[in-house]
Amino acid sequence: MEAGKRIRSIIGGSAGNLVEWYDWYAYAAFTLYFAPQFFPKNDDPTVALLSAAGVFAGGFLMRPLGAWLMGIYSDRHGRKAGLALSVAMMCGGSLLIAVTPTYASIGWLAPLMLTVARLLQGLSVGGEYGASATYLSEVSTRKHRGFWASFQYVTLISGQLVAQGVLLVLQGFMSEEALEGWGWRVPFLIGGVLAVSVFYLRRGIVETESFEKIEHANQGPRSGFWRLLTEHPRETVTVFFLTAGGTLAFYAYAIYMQKFLVNTAQFDRETANWIASGSLLVFVCLQPIVGALSDRIGRKPLMVGFGILGTLLTYPILSTLAGTRDPMIAFLLVTVALAITSGYSAISGVVKAEMFPAHIRTLGVALPYAVANAIFGGTAELVALGLKKANWEAGFYWYVTAMIAISLVTYLRMRDTRTHSLILED
Repeated sequence: MEAGKRIRSIIGGSAGNLVEWYDWYAYAAFTLYFAPQFFPKNDDPTVALLSAAGVFAGGFLMRPLGAWLMGIYSDRHGRKAGLALSVAMMCGGSLLIAVTPTYASIGWLAPLMLTVARLLQGLSVGGEYGASATYLSEVSTRKHRGFWASFQYVTLISGQLVAQGVLLVLQGFMSEEALEGWGWRVPFLIGGVLAVSVFYLRRGIVETESFEKIEHANQGPRSGFWRLLTEHPRETVTVFFLTAGGTLAFYAYAIYMQKFLVNTAQFDRETANWIASGSLLVFVCLQPIVGALSDRIGRKPLMVGFGILGTLLTYPILSTLAGTRDPMIAFLLVTVALAITSGYSAISGVVKAEMFPAHIRTLGVALPYAVANAIFGGTAELVALGLKKANWEAGFYWYVTAMIAISLVTYLRMRDTRTHSLILED
């Protein structure tokens, strides 16, 4: 593939990924505002947040199903087709949230419709991760594969930053009452409209050469659940455990952090949003740097570094953060935590893609990742808030530490995929 076409394809795939994750993260960014609108009134705000976090976790439970169905679909019909289908489903979920009436208007139908919308988004994101990780890894050159594949998390985090940017703009132009009353619907409407545009954008990107070789051969093994488990059990288990600690750390510091800063550290919502957004901006800039570094020294040293530092520093960072009232100190602590997590996030997609042959690559990347994400990432807020309500918030700090330590064992035992990449055999 010529260089110009490759870069256009990476940009096209990345832009779609950004919008997809903007839609997904808009839910987390605006939970503080819409949670009281979808659930019965209660004097304790943690109860409404717990209910919304439960729906958030429910979306993650659909991600393994989406990863399974759309992973097979992308392996059989093309990465391009899988990317287009995933963003179409995300569009439907976002628009449904935007138009759903409140609990005061329709009672328990409101949280039910919210749940349905979130489950649809879960199906979408379940397929999106595997398809985009596979697409960016396959369309990149060998020499710079880590660098270009890191743009999956660049756009993933950028989607979250855009969601928080929309929140900052709305906070600047709308009152708290307006935001809680109807302003929270705006980001979901924006996301639905953008998703429609991206659907047509993705239909215009080129297919990867790895998939075209399979399609032209028209023979050999096909992607499937049992084939993945029976022919690639070691790789499947490895992806699950290397994801467990990394995804929990990411969701603790990048997703739950805004609520932690408000609900535990007692910052006001606007200050918490600025702290979270500023640290994420640094985080997004680190991804291509770490990705490029992996092309030079390998993937394994960076993941081991994340495992060691995450195990040693998670409890000190979170416990100090809980007690600080200084926004600058809070920003520095969150930034350090996210910088450590970059050793996982920047290269996780390419590491997984390099483990599997082309005919089953999307499913192999997506399914074990989605299962681990549903168990550990999707429940991060629920566990954190539940332990806080039980007056043992420090239990969450130890939980994150333990899971990173388990992933560290996996990093130490696995081969460096940069030098053992199956993409080289396509």
